[in-house]
Amino acid sequence: MNKMGGQRSLAPQRFAFYLILGSFLAVMLFPLYWMFVTSVKPNIEIYRVPPLLIPDGIYTGHYEAVLSTIHFLTYLWNNFFVAAMTTIIGLFSATLAGYAFSRYSSPIAVLISFGLLSTQMFPVIGIVIALYSLYLQLGILNTHTGLIFALVASVVPFATWMLKGFFDEMPRSLEESARVDGAGRFTVLFRIAIPLATPGLFAAGIYSFMLAWDDFLFALTLIRTDVLRTLSVGISLRYLGEVAYDWGQVTTVSVFGTVPMDVLFFI
Repeated sequence: MNKMGGQRSLAPQRFAFYLILGSFLAVMLFPLYWMFVTSVKPNIEIYRVPPLLIPDGIYTGHYEAVLSTIHFLTYLWNNFFVAAMTTIIGLFSATLAGYAFSRYSSPIAVLISFGLLSTQMFPVIGIVIALYSLYLQLGILNTHTGLIFALVASVVPFATWMLKGFFDEMPRSLEESARVDGAGRFTVLFRIAIPLATPGLFAAGIYSFMLAWDDFLFALTLIRTDVLRTLSVGISLRYLGEVAYDWGQVTTVSVFGTVPMDVLFFI
């Protein structure tokens, strides 16, 4: 009886907990819902007061207009290419650095690792100004190569420390056994350490891809040609006007830009 009474007393507390949690979730997801709802409304309903929380029907005109232009598809491909290359190069570099910092302990290694992490404290606007001048001298301004280098430098410090934590948790006895059997350092890294660190690689990869996908300031400053622009910059310069906004197309391209990140995050 006491046990049943204790469960009954916990039921209201559990209900209140899930109610509060659900309320926070609704607040967090409402902007995504409103973005999608706006994208399937005709312009006359978008500016309606009071607004309709649930549209009367599905209007596909904005999607047809966006997909019929080459500009949006170009921006989307550029965004995917830059984010993918940033993730591949950044993850490879962070894996080597994280493993080295985990396995080679010395005062110099500690100093370098904390120096690498300290770069995250610099404001992006200060880095962009210096990069613009440097890229202009090197001849890689207004190229995807230069943009990828800048984004790789942004993701590597945090990804390195993230992977270092995963490598620190691995038992070194496995690597020592492989070394006794004649395996070299790179064989141990790619055949033993990296397979065991797959969850860390996936987490660091998601972080790198999301940071590169959502980048705005680097792409806005380092890319000047329209055919090379990424999605976030393309949306701001082409779909957001100085006098009026076409919110139907803005939310439509935002849906295309958000869905890949949502799918990747939930996976």
